[in-house]
Amino acid sequence: MTLPESRFAEYIASRLPPDPAHDLQHVRRVVECARRFATAEGAELAIVIPAAWLHDCVSLPKNHPERHLGSRLAAQEASRFLHSIDYPEALRPAIAHAIEAHSFSAAIPARTLEAQVVQDADRIDGLGAIGISRCLLVGGVLQRPLYSADDPFCDEREPDDQAFCVDHFYRKLFRVAETLHTAAARSEAAERVAFMRTYLAQLGREMR
Repeated sequence: MTLPESRFAEYIASRLPPDPAHDLQHVRRVVECARRFATAEGAELAIVIPAAWLHDCVSLPKNHPERHLGSRLAAQEASRFLHSIDYPEALRPAIAHAIEAHSFSAAIPARTLEAQVVQDADRIDGLGAIGISRCLLVGGVLQRPLYSADDPFCDEREPDDQAFCVDHFYRKLFRVAETLHTAAARSEAAERVAFMRTYLAQLGREMR
C-alpha cells in the first residue's frame, strides 16, 4: 500500500510542542531510522512508518509529573487521527502498541517486531552526536548545570540527571543502548556510544 506520509508529516508538525529535543527534525530522523531498521529486519512498514511519524503526537515535558503516561496518550491520539483519515483499521492496534511501547519512561515491553523497530529508532536518536546535542538542549531549557564540580563523571556518586546534564549519560543514555532489540540498531548504537565516551574523555581533559 502507498503510505500517506505527507499527511503524517503535516499532522505531526501541527502537534509538536516547543521542545527543541522533540521537534520535527527528531521525528524525521526517527522515521528514517525506523525505515532502515524495518527493512533490515523484515518488519511491516505499514505499521512501522505511521507509528514512527506519530510517536510524539502527544509529548509531555521531561519534568512533567505524568511524563510516563505520554506514550499512552500519544497512542490514543494517533488512533483517533488514523481513524479520521481511514487508515486500515486492522493495522491500528499494532501501530498504537508500537507508539505506546516506544517510551523509556513508560517501561512497556515491545511485544512485536514492529514495536521493537520503532522503539529502537527512537532510542538511537538519544545516542551519538545527536544524542549529546539533544541532552544539552534539554538541560539548557531546564537550566541544569553541565556537570557536578565535585564528581563530574559520577565516579563516587549515583547519577542525578535532575541536577546535571552529563549525569543523563550515566542515568539513562548508556542504559538505553543496552535495551535495543534489533541487530541493525545495536550495530549503530555501538558506534554512537563510542563517540559519546570520546566526548566525555575530551570534556574531562578540557576541565583539567
